Amino acid sequence: MKQVSFAVVAVWIASMASAQDLGFKAPPRQAAPVAIENITIHTISGGTVESGFVTFAEGKITGVGSGPAPRLSGGSVVDGSGKHLYPGMIGANTQTGLMEIGAARATIDYAEVGGITPEVRAAVAVNPDSTIIPVTRSSGVLTVGVLPLGGPIPGRASVINLEGWTWEEMSVADDAGMVVNWPNMRPMRGGFVARSPEEQDKERREALAAIDQAFQAAAAYVAAKAADPGTATDIRWEAMRGVLDRSRPVLVRADELEQIQSAVAWAAERNLRLVIVGGRDSFQCVDLLKRHDVGVIVAGTLRLPRKSDSDFDEPYTLPSKLEAAGVRWCLASTGGPQETPHERNLPYHAGMAVAYGLDPAAAIRSITLAPAMMLGVGDRLGSIEVGKDATLIITDGDPLEITTKVERAFITGREIDLSNKQRILDKKYREKYRQLGITP
Repeated sequence: MKQVSFAVVAVWIASMASAQDLGFKAPPRQAAPVAIENITIHTISGGTVESGFVTFAEGKITGVGSGPAPRLSGGSVVDGSGKHLYPGMIGANTQTGLMEIGAARATIDYAEVGGITPEVRAAVAVNPDSTIIPVTRSSGVLTVGVLPLGGPIPGRASVINLEGWTWEEMSVADDAGMVVNWPNMRPMRGGFVARSPEEQDKERREALAAIDQAFQAAAAYVAAKAADPGTATDIRWEAMRGVLDRSRPVLVRADELEQIQSAVAWAAERNLRLVIVGGRDSFQCVDLLKRHDVGVIVAGTLRLPRKSDSDFDEPYTLPSKLEAAGVRWCLASTGGPQETPHERNLPYHAGMAVAYGLDPAAAIRSITLAPAMMLGVGDRLGSIEVGKDATLIITDGDPLEITTKVERAFITGREIDLSNKQRILDKKYREKYRQLGITP
């Protein structure tokens, strides 16, 4: 038994060591002004500027225009000839920093104990040294919305930049809305389902009751606190003030049509700002979504249809259907439980949507400005405008193309290191085969 225990400990230590990012972080603040000139600027919000310039200082964009950049006192100039400048991409639905290896429990921290934990903030649990972060940045994804998993109300989403020594440095908005996991509205059947339809119906009723009771208790607490400021503070219900006064959205995970319809009716009754996360069947109820101004965070296109009678291209065409219908939406990756985050593939999810009918401009917006607005940080991120954060990428082409390289990246004006474990391994084994005479 001792030998087995030591082996288990050794494997655990090795897995933790391999899950450590050994790169250096950028300084906490931009040191000197920077100008990027002679570059094609994709502003997202204001069209494309050919052979233009962008200047930024102290982490903020200070100038955008055509022609040569103004000379900066004490700053540096980047020649972007032949290159493209985009805002950093934003993954709106992920467990990046909360999970390293889906099969290794010691590397998972995306759920708190208990089913109703609105006081939880995802950002607090983020591991700044996750090896998933560098490879994500190398694809141009510089910001993510981190959503906790767990029970009916697992906590609050956070928006983080993918650079920093601590979660406080990384945080853009540690409270970006309350996450609610909506239960299945009809029983699942099949050989893989262990619970009977009756048991599933009971679980559904209990989950809906728990969600309702939590929101009722929070509303009663806020009313009592307003009437008597001396009322004892309850951190659970304090955490729900933002959704009750509509300053924060309720981010409801729902895929099935019946789930979405039920969640919309519930949110409308309580006058809540609703965003659906997942939204696989959202194209079946676009009129309902538009009537109640419900946003949808589409959980990826690179997946299979759920139902045997669905069209083969149903996941690929969902973004173009929502765009054509005028629904507010953005694109994320799948972000499912027990699934190691793959935000590095976010631009290719958008590229697949373009291949199946989505306008390329809408596709880029769906992974930049649209998620920023959905998560409440559109005043800081998602487009290249004066006053916004200088969170930018320089590419050698269209970032939706898999052959395009992100050559340089800046987060709040600080140039970040784009190396990662995969690139180091690539260099290592290319050198191996060169020495063995297998490759030139």
